[in-house]
Amino acid sequence: MTTGISRAPKGAFNARQLWTSLPEAFRKLSPRDMWHNPVMFIVEVGAALTTVLAIALPFLNHTTGTTIAFTWWITIWLWLTVLFATLAEAVAEGRGKAQAASLRKTRTTTMANRVLDYDEKTDASAGAARVESVASAELTLNDVVVVTAGELIPGDGDIIWGIASVDESAITGESAPVVRESGGDRSAVTGGTRVLSDRIVVKITSKPGETFVDRMIALVEGAARQKTPNEIALNILLASLTIIFVVVVLALGPTAGFAHAAPSVTVLVALLVCLIPTTIGALLSAIGIAGMDRLVQHNVLAMSGRAVEAAGDVNTLLLDKTGTITYGNRQAAEFRAVTGSDGDELIEAAAHASIADPTPEGQSVVALAETLRGFDTRSASATRPAGAAEGGEVVPFTAQTRMSGVDYPDGSQVRKGAPSAVLAWVAEAVPDAAFTEAKADLESQVTHISGLGGTPLAVAERAADGTTRLLGTIYLKDVVKTGLKERFADLRRMGIRTVMVTGDNPVTASVIAREAGVDDVLAEATPEDKLALIRREQDGGKLVAMTGDGTNDAPALAQADVGVAMNTGTSAAKEAGNMVDLDSDPTKLIDIVTIGKQLLITRGALTTFSIANDVAKYFAIIPAMFVAVFPGLQALNIMHLHSSNSAILSAVIFNALVIVALIPLALRGVQYRPSAVSSLLGRNLLIYGIGGIIAPFIGIKLIDLLVSLIPGF
Repeated sequence: MTTGISRAPKGAFNARQLWTSLPEAFRKLSPRDMWHNPVMFIVEVGAALTTVLAIALPFLNHTTGTTIAFTWWITIWLWLTVLFATLAEAVAEGRGKAQAASLRKTRTTTMANRVLDYDEKTDASAGAARVESVASAELTLNDVVVVTAGELIPGDGDIIWGIASVDESAITGESAPVVRESGGDRSAVTGGTRVLSDRIVVKITSKPGETFVDRMIALVEGAARQKTPNEIALNILLASLTIIFVVVVLALGPTAGFAHAAPSVTVLVALLVCLIPTTIGALLSAIGIAGMDRLVQHNVLAMSGRAVEAAGDVNTLLLDKTGTITYGNRQAAEFRAVTGSDGDELIEAAAHASIADPTPEGQSVVALAETLRGFDTRSASATRPAGAAEGGEVVPFTAQTRMSGVDYPDGSQVRKGAPSAVLAWVAEAVPDAAFTEAKADLESQVTHISGLGGTPLAVAERAADGTTRLLGTIYLKDVVKTGLKERFADLRRMGIRTVMVTGDNPVTASVIAREAGVDDVLAEATPEDKLALIRREQDGGKLVAMTGDGTNDAPALAQADVGVAMNTGTSAAKEAGNMVDLDSDPTKLIDIVTIGKQLLITRGALTTFSIANDVAKYFAIIPAMFVAVFPGLQALNIMHLHSSNSAILSAVIFNALVIVALIPLALRGVQYRPSAVSSLLGRNLLIYGIGGIIAPFIGIKLIDLLVSLIPGF
């Protein structure tokens, strides 16, 4: 498989990303950009203030004891603190821009054959219609175009006539061509993809500049990323804490003046920067951007950050049975001979009847025969040819006969199909009394297989002399995808309820549900049933996620909190959902929920660490500021820092470096292990709470040892 969207390097942070993002980081230092982040805006204002002081100090008669060198060191590291914050955001955005660059290559202006005065009722194929050649940029909503083999599809649309093989590798990354056809759930086509065969008529469903590729580019670049409700709430909290500490620091100067211990402006700015939650303030935007980027890495596009966040809070998952829980095609699992027949006869007859069957079910019968008895498809087809080869004639399946098989030149025949149809075929040649025991045996097998949720097929043969016999049944079953039961168990530990949605009858549905390990079943489901189920869950205060690809899924996708539309689906489905899976893999929904939870956990973990590591800074700066006037504060200097100036500078340096150290974690995300909320909270507090307290003590002490080597400290 090739890669449709250019992937960012696996490493969350490397020298190349750093270098290429540096110019953008400097550009983001503009106050017009910084004021959106109140915490870092205050740091930038402080850096600007100390810069002015450092320049002015040589010309002032200052008696605070603050040296020019100390002021410049503080100023440099305050600016680096702001730069590291903008660098984190620039690196996160840069990964998206690299992915968008490859998408732009697919957005080329092509010439389109626009149909004039198209009438769908009388000219469905547009075979005799008048067409004009126009640039794709000139196409408007509801225009009709004709696209033939070798041509690029000029814009997003739905096929209204025809069927074609389409190369979508530039969009999805899948090198194998896909089939798109009118009148179904696979009628949507994307502008910039290439038709490989046949001829199709497409109705344009997008305006210029609003194609799917255009939206993808905007999303992966972050231009359309809006802050989520939780992110907004956290920003308000951080801004509130910043305002509180600004007031405290402003009041500290005059208050300390009464004790003749008024600190310098430089020291007060350093104190403020170390008090406010700079770490999470610097990384918050990068965490959100990286969350959407991780979805893109999985070939999923989220229409908003809100959708990613909602995925992390999902309580109920609606999963289609076919293609999501099962492989989508029934597979032969067992051959069961009836009285008067043996297994070898049944297997050989079933394989012969299936050689020319192109369906996955038919091919699975041949594959099972090869596995069980070493049945050789090539030699069998030579002995009893399928189709017209060697005079044999394939009897295709029809809705009327409900059987398929092969008629051979010697007059012998094999039939495979619905049990009632095969029994009727046998009864045409044999009186009921002649095969009563075999018939009862077969009916018993049919009942048993149906009770297991499977589909029974009967097999019979007729010899050249007219002798007709029942041979047995083939057990077709929906095969549950490997590993799903364990993944559903993980979801259950996370507090997520899984519901399998299927059109099967309740008996079959319950069997598959038990085997897959889902929590509940919605059988014989209609679009109205899905919508009603989602609303019931939401009325109970739960968030619901689901996948869909058809127009009939659109209402439920729009109602769900996380609606993942398949890229192979209709335009209506993609417009209704708030995520699009380019791989069209319904099981991706489980990965989406995991990524959403990882985003929330990463934000919570780094917020915990940011607040916790402020504790060590208090022990560094507060004693340094007032120990000369209040010697008793020396007891708080548990790190035994070299001097007041080295303690303050060390705390500021650590405050800046910890941002750089956490950028890889912010982009990669905290590792997520499915477990209960209480367990996750305990792990979070242990690692990032206690760790956030211990790490700064060690870091500040090491930095102080280095700073003490600088003359004047």
